Amino acid sequence: MNLRTYVILVLVGAIAAPSLQAQICKYNNIRRSAPDDRYVVNVEQGTLLDKKTGLTWKRCVEGQTGEGCDSGNVLYLNWGQALSRAAASTYAGFKDWRLPSYKELESLVEIACIEPAINTTVFPNDTGDWVWSSSPVQGGGNSALYVDFSGGEPYSDLRYNSGLAVRLVRGGQ
Repeated sequence: MNLRTYVILVLVGAIAAPSLQAQICKYNNIRRSAPDDRYVVNVEQGTLLDKKTGLTWKRCVEGQTGEGCDSGNVLYLNWGQALSRAAASTYAGFKDWRLPSYKELESLVEIACIEPAINTTVFPNDTGDWVWSSSPVQGGGNSALYVDFSGGEPYSDLRYNSGLAVRLVRGGQ
C-alpha cells in the first residue's frame, strides 16, 4: 500500500467513524451521589422513582424515545416552551408532569462523573445537555436556572433566548 492510499483510508475511516465520547467517572476517588440502587426503574413505562427524593422522572429527555432513549432527537426549547410542554404532557398516562425546580434537577447530578454528569444506567443515552429548571433567577429579570449535565454545573440564561433540553418530573413539591 502506498502512502497516498494509506492517507485516504485513514481519512475515510476518521470521517465515517462515529464520534462517541465515553462518560468519565472516578468512583475510586469520589463517592457516588446517584448510585443505581437509589432508583426503581420501570422500563415498560419509561419512568423511574428516585427513592431519595420521592420524585418520578421520565427516563428520556423530551424528543428521545425507546427503552434506551436511543430513538428520536433531543428537543430544544426556550423556557416558556419547556414549561408549556411539561404542563401538556400525558406521558405514560399521567397528567401531572412538570418542569423540575433547580434543586430537583440538581439532585440528579452524579458528582463522580462528567460528560455526562448523570447516572447513565438509569438515564440511558443522556447527551450531557443543558436542561431547563422551572426556577427563575431571583432578581435576574428574564433569566431562569438550568443544569449543564456535561459537568453538572448550574447556570442561568434568558428565558426566551436559548433552546435547552427538557427532562420531566412528577410528584414532590
